[in-house]
Amino acid sequence: MRRGERRGAGGPRPGSPVPAGKASLEEPPDGAAADRASGPGAGRRSTESEVYDDGTNTFFWRAHTLTVLFILTCVLGYVTLLEETPRDTAYNTKRGIVASILVFLCFGVTQAKDGPFSRPHPAYWRFWLCVSVVYELFLIFILFQTVQDGRQFLKYVDPRLGVPLPERDYGGNCLIYDAHNESDPFHNVWDKLDGFVPAHFLGWYLKTLMIRDWWMCTIVSVMFEFLEYSLEHQLPNFSECWWDHWIMDVLVCNGLGIYCGMKTLEWLSLKTYKWQGLWNIPTYKGKMKRIAFQFTPYSWVRFEWKPASSLRRWLAVCGIILVFLLAELNTFYLKFVLWLPPEHYLVLLRLVFFVNVGGVAMREIYDFMDDPKLHKKLGQQAWLVAAITATELLIVVKYDPHTLTLSLPFYISQCWTLGSVLVLTWTIWRFFLRDITLRYKETRRQKQQSRGDQGRAVDRVDGHLPEPEDPPGPAEAEGEGAPAPN
Repeated sequence: MRRGERRGAGGPRPGSPVPAGKASLEEPPDGAAADRASGPGAGRRSTESEVYDDGTNTFFWRAHTLTVLFILTCVLGYVTLLEETPRDTAYNTKRGIVASILVFLCFGVTQAKDGPFSRPHPAYWRFWLCVSVVYELFLIFILFQTVQDGRQFLKYVDPRLGVPLPERDYGGNCLIYDAHNESDPFHNVWDKLDGFVPAHFLGWYLKTLMIRDWWMCTIVSVMFEFLEYSLEHQLPNFSECWWDHWIMDVLVCNGLGIYCGMKTLEWLSLKTYKWQGLWNIPTYKGKMKRIAFQFTPYSWVRFEWKPASSLRRWLAVCGIILVFLLAELNTFYLKFVLWLPPEHYLVLLRLVFFVNVGGVAMREIYDFMDDPKLHKKLGQQAWLVAAITATELLIVVKYDPHTLTLSLPFYISQCWTLGSVLVLTWTIWRFFLRDITLRYKETRRQKQQSRGDQGRAVDRVDGHLPEPEDPPGPAEAEGEGAPAPN
């Protein structure tokens, strides 16, 4: 494979090992190495950790393009020449689609462009990039079907699908302590402690590792609970008890996940990134430690979003939060319009997919925001995630427009209107009125300073400079009690 992580800025060619010592952090885009090498602190940003790599290039790191091509050709030759084709048209159609997807994944894993991550192996992230393409094409296909055909098409994936399923209502009796139930007065609490509780915790732990900012994670967590309040008239499973929203979700599951995620980020930012080849480590304990650290990042970049620093970053951060919330809502609405039960494996696979592609997308978005001269276009994984989120929303809109057009309750619409006005007002004040006021004050101060400088210059030209006072005479000195000079 292309070992871009092993070469310094403007250093050796791709694939060649570098000498022992400090190596570059990640593979820069073509033509960017010279730009970084020429600036101060070449090779890494201030938010990047230092990396030491001995440059070992083993069999594990090679792309194996010819090997994969040979194995793929042998498998296809076996199916064509030695295996008898079944007479089942539906089975052959399924197998042909799966084989086409596998061939595309083999091509992508060996030939696709590397992303910003290289651990545990760059091929792993290339695989998820190709899965993103396949998933987007699947969504496009579903989008172009009729509502009935699209739902029934899922029967080819699982014959149990394509049947309307009732949504579970999490509301109802919201008493924490039910005195009427003497055998188990806390039965309402135990009923809510299902498999989604650890899923909430794990999900927010991983989201924190993606976003790498406590404030943004907290805002997304709280805003999603407000969205559940606002949309419970559309989806029944958004109807939850108040303590389920704010205690179990925000404080316990989400809050604990964010806390553990921030602690992990702190450890990753302080960790020493020193890499050695496995066979260069003399002890078995060191070898096992090196194998375990293969599943940690090759280097670390601390995200500093700074949303109030400029209008561009403010709009970018607002867009990131909006896409996060939209992807969360798509999870529930897709289950509703496609008749997927919450415990179905397709729902779980979608969550696993977003966990793997979300981290890469966030890193590419941050690089695009933080260093636009080096990263002149949005990364490929970030582009695909945005396209997938938008396509999922279009499917929801097409398959059940009646549910989405249910009007919000009056007090809910008032609250969202007030919040939008406040955000818009703050944006106008912070990036327009405040800047105009500061520029006006600075211009006025400079004018006053220039006028004062001109006045002092005129005084010097006219000879009105103050003259030094004459020394006191003998009589004045005696009058003041000082001895007169002889």
